[in-house]
Amino acid sequence: MKTTFKTMLFLALAVVLSIDVQAQGLKMPQASTNQTISQNFALGKITLNYSRPNVKGRKIFGAMEPYGSVWRTGANSATVITFSEAVKIEGKDLPAGEYGLFTIPGKDEWTVIFNKGAKQWGSYEYKASDDALRIKVKAIKLNEKVETFTIQFADVLATTAKLQLMWENTLVNVQLSSDIDATVMASIDEAMKGEKKPYFQAAQYYFTNGKDLKKALEWVNAAEAADGKAPWIKLWKGRIQMKMGDKAGAAKTATDGLKLATELKNQEYIRLHTELLKEAKK
Repeated sequence: MKTTFKTMLFLALAVVLSIDVQAQGLKMPQASTNQTISQNFALGKITLNYSRPNVKGRKIFGAMEPYGSVWRTGANSATVITFSEAVKIEGKDLPAGEYGLFTIPGKDEWTVIFNKGAKQWGSYEYKASDDALRIKVKAIKLNEKVETFTIQFADVLATTAKLQLMWENTLVNVQLSSDIDATVMASIDEAMKGEKKPYFQAAQYYFTNGKDLKKALEWVNAAEAADGKAPWIKLWKGRIQMKMGDKAGAAKTATDGLKLATELKNQEYIRLHTELLKEAKK
């Protein structure tokens, strides 16, 4: 990658300052602190590393960070985001890999860029030809100011989540999703061929994702036969029975589960079985 004179000068100055500070034995706080966060998502993990500048009374978007210009989405080195598995960004496919997270702020709309040139200082060496994906999202006006630039994951469910960028009075939501159903179903089918069959986990997945409830009940019954003293197995069996419309069966299962949870003095499952029993008796 070709390095511009401006970048070389900037990096050289940074090195000189670093050497000077070290020579004096000084310990100085970072002007823009670094943060690394990771989020389990679908069947993989998302890791993000970025520096967090502060507003410090300045006008940020449309001034210090001009509208229509590529921004490193933080401070210092470019923000780096890594996906351990392929995902969809606003419905568009993005392969697994490491990317520089660049943005182009706008008053009402932002362009969010996942670029193959992850390892660089700022956005001085950014090349549009290295873009793996570009998407556009709305900019949301916040009533309260966010002093420190923040990137976070919100509304994280099994296959959907939001990547949020917040600074000054602006919030940007980027929708993430992953289609893992085919992979999980194939994994269940393969596991059921083995000696140690994952009856309980398979029953949970079938219940949670709207699959065949008769099969889910068959599997949870098998799990119950293997461990009849587990209140958590009773709980999921009762939930499956409720979803199938068998309130009487669910009430009996909840009663049995409540007894087991009480014997174990497990307050969480005492509460959950009590709630299930109340629902079954409506």
